[in-house]
Amino acid sequence: MSITRLDPHERLSGAVICNGMIHFAGQVTTDEALDTEGQTINILNQINSLLAQVGSRKSDIISVQIFLTDISEIGAMNRAWDAWLDQDAKPARATVEARLADPAWKVEMTLVARLGS
Repeated sequence: MSITRLDPHERLSGAVICNGMIHFAGQVTTDEALDTEGQTINILNQINSLLAQVGSRKSDIISVQIFLTDISEIGAMNRAWDAWLDQDAKPARATVEARLADPAWKVEMTLVARLGS
């Protein structure tokens, strides 16, 4: 069983592929000026792009963990999530409140998906 590490950084890889599954590192906004809904849309667009790079799509997502700095913003995050979600392929999901590494980040997501076929 081989392991492929994508987009290596100082402390982590952006994603790791093993046994037909891709494990993504935490995805955060590229525009810190956005509100919670905007940051969520930004992150989901990044996820679409990352999935496409490995030949996968959102219907291949198995599970998602979402971290919000303020759980009272879950409605704003869910508006973006619901508009993006593949209604025929909903992944398992957990959403929690957490303090993130950068105070400007309002949302962080990590996910596991199968490699596209």
